[in-house]
Amino acid sequence: MQQHSNWLATIALVLWPVVSICLYRTLSLGQATLWTILAAQLLLPVGTAIKFQMVPQFDKNSIPCLCALIACLILPRQRPKLFKSLGLTEVLIVMNLIGPFITSELNGDNIYIGDALVLPGVGIYDAISASEAAFIILIPFFLGRQYLSGPLDSLKVLQALVVAGLVYSLPMLFEVRFSPQLHYWFYGYYPSEFLQNMRDGGFRPMVFMGHGLLAAFFVMTTVVAAAALWRLRAIPWKSLPPAGATFYLAGILVLCKTLGALVYAVALVPLVRFAKPRLQVRVALVLVILALAYPTLRSFDLVPTSAILGAASFISSQRAESLRFRLNNEDRLLERASQRFTFGWGRYGRSRVYAEWGQDMSTTDGRWIITLGTFGVFGFIAEFGLLSIGVFRAATSLRFVQSNSERLCLGALSLIVAINIFDLLPNSGLMPWTWLLSGALLGRAEALRALAYQKGREPRSGQGPSAIGSPIPTGIGRNYG
Repeated sequence: MQQHSNWLATIALVLWPVVSICLYRTLSLGQATLWTILAAQLLLPVGTAIKFQMVPQFDKNSIPCLCALIACLILPRQRPKLFKSLGLTEVLIVMNLIGPFITSELNGDNIYIGDALVLPGVGIYDAISASEAAFIILIPFFLGRQYLSGPLDSLKVLQALVVAGLVYSLPMLFEVRFSPQLHYWFYGYYPSEFLQNMRDGGFRPMVFMGHGLLAAFFVMTTVVAAAALWRLRAIPWKSLPPAGATFYLAGILVLCKTLGALVYAVALVPLVRFAKPRLQVRVALVLVILALAYPTLRSFDLVPTSAILGAASFISSQRAESLRFRLNNEDRLLERASQRFTFGWGRYGRSRVYAEWGQDMSTTDGRWIITLGTFGVFGFIAEFGLLSIGVFRAATSLRFVQSNSERLCLGALSLIVAINIFDLLPNSGLMPWTWLLSGALLGRAEALRALAYQKGREPRSGQGPSAIGSPIPTGIGRNYG
């Protein structure tokens, strides 16, 4: 358990199953799963965990996943299916689950850092623990794939994002004015260094998300979702106009004082608001392809780091130095990872770089280098490939959708999933919510292809009522341009 957490942090974790039961008793399976995962990300304490021997710890990430799975298993409705017919998705799932066993088998040796430090070998216990943790974190992917695959579910995901962003903006505004104190006041400790949330003479909020970067990224996704609803003329909440929600959330994003999230919004919001769905999906494809290719590009020094640093220097010398520090760490960690490139070094910090006297010299910011160093290229392909496959499937399934409203929802969701994956290059914030979005996108794409297969032909434009895809419900305008 977190050493300095108070009783409320533990109570919040213990009571989350009760919250989940209430959600599943009142909402559909898809909506209950969505809010069980999303609300936990926004409200539960960061860093506090309940740990029992021989099982993964119960914390902000694992508890909502297990609650959602158990609820779907015991409720007398459609039971969850973790696997469908054998395909590339199932291969990637199996790779995620068996990868830790292969890595552990190849890393039983101790690592000696001079005379000061010994890193233990990785055994079968660690393999079982890592595989269990991988399964738990994939639960939202399984559930999203099955229960958020309907014709209106992409719209409901966008609406949930906007509603959550609007509600969460209130404590965020409080922290912008009075500093990030809510996690400390409620749970008794700061989940990250307080100075990291001081920026440009003020504060950037984090509320219960652990860091200002994560909070800003979340707000960015709500702005993109709100822009999609604006284009659809869909009411996000009661009678709130979607245009007003978009501008309001954009203002909150500016107050987050995070350049990366702001750049993402500037790039994506015009695409969602004005571009055709096909272009949106193509941009999403470019983002995930860059993320998948990044380790190879960095290994062969094909990333224009000098140009990137020059652009960062033009914006801020402080941000340029921070970026230079990250890139230098990536170089050292990538060199270390290349020594056991296929299956990695395993856990216990074995993939990190140490000085001769035993001091850890590594700073791991990006999820990609953490995964590559720990589980090798095998683990990287398994994890990032599974995250990305929904975007690829959506790109090939878009032609099956005749409802322009659903095409726009699918395009917006593809961009949100893609930017989540792309952001794992500079940052490591991979959470259950990301897996849920990826699963929902994949599930809808698979449902569209299955429906087209059942009809025995691919739909063509102008086929009328028999075309694949369902219209957005009453209350949303017909002009989607």
